[in-house]
Amino acid sequence: MSLLSTLTGAVIGITATLIADRNRWRREEGRHALEVRREVYTEFVSALKEAAEEMRAVALGDHRSESARDAAVREAVRGTGLYTASERLWLVGPPQVVAASNEAFHRMRAIRDAYARGTAVGSAEEASLVGMRRSAMAQMRRLMREDLGFGPLGIE
Repeated sequence: MSLLSTLTGAVIGITATLIADRNRWRREEGRHALEVRREVYTEFVSALKEAAEEMRAVALGDHRSESARDAAVREAVRGTGLYTASERLWLVGPPQVVAASNEAFHRMRAIRDAYARGTAVGSAEEASLVGMRRSAMAQMRRLMREDLGFGPLGIE
């Protein structure tokens, strides 16, 4: 009888330890996944902003031809790492964040295409496109903050 009690106690102790270890592992995995998403979100938002600044700088410059302007604007975006950051986000982001980031990405591309066509910085067309991009980015940031467990900023 005492052997059976000892074995039962050992099984209960081992089971409790395994359950505790499993729960600890899940918490650590959750924290790691959250940190990965935070890094990916930061990389994407930073690349998106850098692309906007680079495109604007190109649009302010002088270009000998439309094709030279088009090539310069497109190269400005490629050099920011935005496409890689976007793909990383598609791999780790939840669906609502991916959809919002895709919208912000497409709004940025609309500005890129407008600059490539010769739209002037400060024009009404540019202002409209920039406004749509800012709205898309505000929505994207709101969803990213929500996913990361942060409350809304209330300033955008």
